[in-house]
Amino acid sequence: MIADTAYIARRLQQLGDWDAALAVLGPDTDPELRAEIAVERWFFRWSGHAEAEQAVAALDQSTPAAHVLRARLAYSRLVFDRDPRPDDRAAAEAGYRDAVCDGDEPIRGWAEFHWGCLLDNVDGDADGAAPHFETALEIGLKHRDPALESIALRHLSAQREPEERIRMLRRSLNLRAALGVRPYIVAAQATLASELAEDDPERAELTELYSAAAEEMGIAWLLGGGTGKTEEFED
Repeated sequence: MIADTAYIARRLQQLGDWDAALAVLGPDTDPELRAEIAVERWFFRWSGHAEAEQAVAALDQSTPAAHVLRARLAYSRLVFDRDPRPDDRAAAEAGYRDAVCDGDEPIRGWAEFHWGCLLDNVDGDADGAAPHFETALEIGLKHRDPALESIALRHLSAQREPEERIRMLRRSLNLRAALGVRPYIVAAQATLASELAEDDPERAELTELYSAAAEEMGIAWLLGGGTGKTEEFED
């Protein structure tokens, strides 16, 4: 029964229905998955921060998963300017570093990716971030993790020439579409749209699609439509 509940919650998470996913899990089922979903809901919707923090606090704080989730909360407060705390910058980097040191290789890949986002989006250090994204991509390819490959490609594309950048963004979008993860598909559509020429019909079509989906899911940083703001965040 627990396995079935976790499966249903994961599928609801992939649809961008975080409230329903958390309701299915209940307070005592699969604490790590619950914390992951609560943190992701906060990241996309800017709602439920207290619940996310409580869910992370309920985990064994020595685990790599707890390191990453604590760091992601600190990072998101900084990058979205949502009541950031004085120690958020240091706490985020420490969490990612601990996960890199303590986790197995797949977890290390995700920690490297998030660490790169911190350097790029908070510090403005694109050169320092690039090796972390490259490592994340290598691990994603090695372990056949299309989600990690997709998100690493999306961030590495910013440092490529326009033609190569578009190619990488299209692959990123296609990988997410194959996985069926709606929030990340929508983010990829917005990023690709922002890189296309203003008179490109595909840009208008993508904007129409992602704007409607973002409104449905309540994705806070996409609700303006057509802003291309995903370039600032870890989508």
